[in-house]
Amino acid sequence: MALIASTLQALLAPRRLVPIVLVSIPLVVAQHRYSPARDPGAVVVGLAMCLVFALVAPWLWRVTAPRGWPGLAVYGLVGAAVVAVLGIVLPALFGVGRTFLTEDASLLVALALFLVGGWGLGRDIDLEASLARERARAEALAREAERAHLLALRSHLDPHFLFNTLNAIAEWCRTDGEVAERAVLRLSAMLRTILDGVRLPAWPLRRELDLCRDLFALHAVRDPGRFDCSVDGDPGDVLVPPLLLLPLAENAIKHGPAAGHRGPVRIHLSSGTSGLEVVIDNPGPFTGPRPGGEGLHMARRRLDLAYDGRAGLVIGPADHGTRAVVTIPPGPAPAVVT
Repeated sequence: MALIASTLQALLAPRRLVPIVLVSIPLVVAQHRYSPARDPGAVVVGLAMCLVFALVAPWLWRVTAPRGWPGLAVYGLVGAAVVAVLGIVLPALFGVGRTFLTEDASLLVALALFLVGGWGLGRDIDLEASLARERARAEALAREAERAHLLALRSHLDPHFLFNTLNAIAEWCRTDGEVAERAVLRLSAMLRTILDGVRLPAWPLRRELDLCRDLFALHAVRDPGRFDCSVDGDPGDVLVPPLLLLPLAENAIKHGPAAGHRGPVRIHLSSGTSGLEVVIDNPGPFTGPRPGGEGLHMARRRLDLAYDGRAGLVIGPADHGTRAVVTIPPGPAPAVVT
């Protein structure tokens, strides 16, 4: 039954239905015009042959072809039987005389149309189904590969930043125990959140922004007067792939204040015609993608996979320095494989 349903659905697709109709109409017209006395029953026979051929032949091919030569023999025998019933038995039962499509030579042509048409349509349907399965498999593999990158955390937390922070904490342990304690607690909370995120297919944008705030606060613990960072705007109930914005926020710090460029780092949310826009500004000049860098490429790839190409990430120069804009389209949660 599933094969029947899938075959019927495929035949109703315009790319198949239109050619079937375009072939059937001339055959029915010829059946009416060239049959003796233009018997009205001839049109019924012609319509029945076209309808049954279109519905039965491709389904029969899909059933029998996978069985090899025995299946092909069954396909030919059943096709001949269908043509005989429609072209000989059916007209006799309804008292329809010989018609254009039921002449001996025409029946041979009808059998050829049944066999070749069923082969072409059935094979096309099978190939399309196989292609759809392979595309779904490829997308699943791509998402799994993306998840492997996510688990590696290579572009979500800069090891140099982590090492520098740990070194600074070690120094604060000797000079300012309270600051060292705050830094350890904040770093621990960040790492715990990151480890939770890699196990989730999606999480609230609000949680992602909280993680960026923790990142900014941790930098501020190391050097309070150097980092002016803020996050503003209402994320609502939007869901995003976990740790999507963290590498962008980290890049904003790394190429802005951490590189000696004075000025604020801002994450601002606003609603646009294409969805929610997350704007990340930093005071550093835009110098183009870093050779060998994977963060931006990975962020774009994750957006493409999660939102089927409807999301976007644009980064470039701005009056104040560099601006990255992430566009999150409206709709359901990201389609991320767990």
